[in-house]
Amino acid sequence: MFEIGFSEIALIAVVALLVLGPERLPGVARTLGALVRRARASWQNVKSEIERELAAEDMKRSLDEARRAAASVRGEIDAAAGDIEKSAGPSGPSAHGGR
Repeated sequence: MFEIGFSEIALIAVVALLVLGPERLPGVARTLGALVRRARASWQNVKSEIERELAAEDMKRSLDEARRAAASVRGEIDAAAGDIEKSAGPSGPSAHGGR
C-alpha cells in the first residue's frame, strides 16, 4: 500500500504529543491501535472471502470442463458402438443361431 518510515512515525508522534498532551496520548494511541487492528482484520476477512469466491468459481469452471469432456467421450463411445453394431450387422452371432 504505502510506506511509512521511522522518521515519519517519529514526526507524527511528536505532533500528537504537542496536540494531545502527555495525559491523553496513551489512551488515544491505544484506541488508534485497536482501530488499526480492526481495519486489518476486516481487510483480511474481505481478502479471504474474495479468495474463497475465486476458488469456488475456478472449481465450477473445472467441473463444467470435465462435464463437457465426459459428454464428448460419451458421444464418441456411442458413435463407436453404433459403428460396431452396423459392421456386425445381421451376420453376427444371433443370425447364425447363437453359435
